Amino acid sequence: MAKAPPKPRSLKPAEQARIAELFDRFEAQETDPRTELDYKSPYELVVAVALSAQATDVSVNKATDRLFKVADTPQQMLALGEEGLKPFISSIGLYNMKARNVIRMAQILIDEHGGEVPLEREKLQALPGVGRKTASVVLNELRVEPAIAVDTHVFRVAHRLGLSTGKTPDKVEDELMGKIPEPYLTRAHHWLILHGRYICVARRPKCEQCPVADLCPSRHLFLAP
Repeated sequence: MAKAPPKPRSLKPAEQARIAELFDRFEAQETDPRTELDYKSPYELVVAVALSAQATDVSVNKATDRLFKVADTPQQMLALGEEGLKPFISSIGLYNMKARNVIRMAQILIDEHGGEVPLEREKLQALPGVGRKTASVVLNELRVEPAIAVDTHVFRVAHRLGLSTGKTPDKVEDELMGKIPEPYLTRAHHWLILHGRYICVARRPKCEQCPVADLCPSRHLFLAP
């Protein structure tokens, strides 16, 4: 069953203004942020996202660059088979399990969805290897549904920017969906990921280069006095 949307948060005007300014500045940096995974169709996207669990986008792109040249539809993937798929993705973590899921997914797409990726959350999440986070990435990337998939980057940035105090990804997601202004919701996921990947990095954030440092309640922890 699809998760119920979070209830709107009641924020003080000053905090509403701060959050709006945060995302205004992110938008000024990149108006239409997109995933760094390479894909040309919804099917390629869902496969790439499923392969990216506990792996880098760079490693997935290297693998799918070869894979999608020989199998970019469920029919071709099923023909390739689990053992035929493994050599293409063996450089990616958990490749045995992922190969099994990708082939099972291809079979279900053919049998139950006419070979097309269903773009309804419940049907998407029912596919092997597609959990809530993967579904959120796919639906948000394709602009079907505003969603925020909370990975380690989003989790870290949300806390440092004072957008969430949640202890779990689900709680962080709820808080972000309730606080981020609606016009930014379809793009917030990518802005937060990119900010965490390149600026607000885990060990030593690049606060001197940060476009929102003056709006960040954590900056004093990292900026030299």
